[in-house]
Amino acid sequence: MTGLEDIPPQPLPDYDTETFWEATAEGRLTVCRCQGCRLWLHPPLERCRRCGGPTDFEDVSGRGSVYSFIVARHPSVPGYLRDLPYVVALVELEEQVNLRLTARLEDVDPAGVQVGMPVQAELRPLPGGSFVVPVFRPMDR
Repeated sequence: MTGLEDIPPQPLPDYDTETFWEATAEGRLTVCRCQGCRLWLHPPLERCRRCGGPTDFEDVSGRGSVYSFIVARHPSVPGYLRDLPYVVALVELEEQVNLRLTARLEDVDPAGVQVGMPVQAELRPLPGGSFVVPVFRPMDR
């Protein structure tokens, strides 16, 4: 039997993020990118912080490496109370230095996670709603 404690928080798309959520629903991982200087921007912005040019979303590979991480050992987020311990990673994508996404890191022993670990994004449905979210998994070395 499931209750509210089994449903994770749901995203609240806005003007800047709705394209990201539409893409994940289609099975694509996208990130905002300047159409002028080609700088990747996350979080997304309507205008580039470097050149002021217009932005749009473009597909990314989903490959990257763990830049930083935490191991959640105490229940605090509904929907993940039964999954303890779990890892939340800040992943630097291979497309650009300093282009980072935060997501759960799955299929890994929390004690074995290391900064620099190569990972790959996977899109999966988020329980309790209609969203698809990225999670990361270790890549074969």
